[in-house]
Amino acid sequence: MRRWSLARQFFLTQLVFILVLSASLSVILYADAAQGVNDAAAERMVAVSTAIALEPAVLAAVQGPDPSATLQPYAVDVMDRLGVDFITIMGTDRTRFTHRNPEQIGRPYIGSVAEALAGRTHTETYAGTLGPSIRSIVPVVDDAGTVRAMVASGITVDRAAIARNAQLPLVALIALGSLTLGALASFLLSRRLRRATLGMGPAELSRTFVFYDSVLHSVREGLLLTDAAGRLVLYNDEAARLLGLDGKQHPVPASRLAVPQSLRELLASGRRALDEVHLTASRVLVVNQEPAVPPAPARRGTHQQAALGTVTTLRDHTEIEALTGQVQTMRTLTDALRSQTHEHANRLHTIVSLVELGRNADALEFATRDLQQSQRLTDEVVGAIDEPFIAALLVGKAAQANERGIELTTHIATDAQAGSLNPVDVVTIIGNLLDNAFDEAAASPAPRVVLTVRRTGGDATGGLEIVVEDSGNGLPDSEKAKVFAFGYSTKAPDAAEGSGRGIGLALVRQAVERFGGAIEVADTDDGGARFSVRLPLPGAAGGPGQDGTSGGTSTGNGSAVALGAEGGARS
Repeated sequence: MRRWSLARQFFLTQLVFILVLSASLSVILYADAAQGVNDAAAERMVAVSTAIALEPAVLAAVQGPDPSATLQPYAVDVMDRLGVDFITIMGTDRTRFTHRNPEQIGRPYIGSVAEALAGRTHTETYAGTLGPSIRSIVPVVDDAGTVRAMVASGITVDRAAIARNAQLPLVALIALGSLTLGALASFLLSRRLRRATLGMGPAELSRTFVFYDSVLHSVREGLLLTDAAGRLVLYNDEAARLLGLDGKQHPVPASRLAVPQSLRELLASGRRALDEVHLTASRVLVVNQEPAVPPAPARRGTHQQAALGTVTTLRDHTEIEALTGQVQTMRTLTDALRSQTHEHANRLHTIVSLVELGRNADALEFATRDLQQSQRLTDEVVGAIDEPFIAALLVGKAAQANERGIELTTHIATDAQAGSLNPVDVVTIIGNLLDNAFDEAAASPAPRVVLTVRRTGGDATGGLEIVVEDSGNGLPDSEKAKVFAFGYSTKAPDAAEGSGRGIGLALVRQAVERFGGAIEVADTDDGGARFSVRLPLPGAAGGPGQDGTSGGTSTGNGSAVALGAEGGARS
């Protein structure tokens, strides 16, 4: 029985209970019917005895010389008409004047007469000459109230049992109906319980709950369970950390969660999702979602059973994306060094050829001019930027721009230092803005990109401003509001497909929000696009080290994106 399912145990327990209840109900009904028959018989006998005792002819006959001669025919007639087993009229000394069996006339009455001699009616069940019977004894009194005789009438217990047994079919019908209805109700409840418990027993349910609860809170991925109505019913500790949930495990509509709109829509829709990337204010999440369908043994029939809800998993790729950005920066620098190596090889051959031709002065002049041109940007960047990651990024981007035939101009103020800002996020901002600008400027007749990094404000309200301008075709006003939407790209579908488009500017927007800054998109005078980023420095009013609010405001003609804007990318 320990291996039986919870539904089977419930059904058998209910069935035993209903059997005991039906048996008890049958006994009670039968006993009640028997008592009712006996009470009805006793009341009828009292009525018969009383009616005979009040008959004046009976009083006159018992005072006559031969009572039996008058009363026996009368008693036999009443017994036959009323269906009474016996009517005995007797004297105060118990001598019978009448009886069903004439041979018993003159013999003493068998039964209690004390109550009747005292002038009171008495009812009892007593075994007389005809066997056990239900009888009533009533005194016959004269006008003075003196007891002159007694009248006893009765019906045998066997005859009363016939009337009692006539109630058995009704009792059996009630018991059988109760048993049938109870068994049917138990079966239906057990069937529903079996579906709800997937046919598992109490031990299996307990073990499953313990295991699943342990898995739920120990798994390193965020896990959310949503019911069929689109309500978040359960989530683990990692999901609460990633989404900033309050930790209160109570059903709440997914559409009301304080999470990005794209993630709210996904949870509320219940659709399948495979490795979808969603951005929060500070994290990059990879989301998978599948409907929760009962396993095959719990299904009935061949039809497709509706999902009970959805199971959603969240993986934090924030650090991975940051590392990817760093790797991309190193790859850019490597490509730039490779191209420079190739170019320097050509220049070295030129110098060697000039020496072989005996033109040593020309060779020296060529080498000096090449060295000055190569070192100028490096010295400018390294002298202005104290962060090696950012300096390496700009050197690599300069080489990349040169290789793609793009004129990259940098204006880096000497006081425009990142300070304690996270260099990884600053690299993400500058690198993605430059990549975006390179792609746009490459299609113009005179490709040009300008990077400006400067300090704004004073020490109390100061911040870092990063401006990237390109000579591309600019952005229509309708696209300026969408350019930071995750997955959005101005590139043609065939160019963007499979190329990782639609995430660069989304990461920029996310990094800016982590700093509490603001980003603005505007048009340049020559028709290109200008991206302006303002980052409050730690310690400045409104900076990350203060209250965490936006440290800059958007100015000029353009579309500003501050905290809470949707994530996305242009490239």
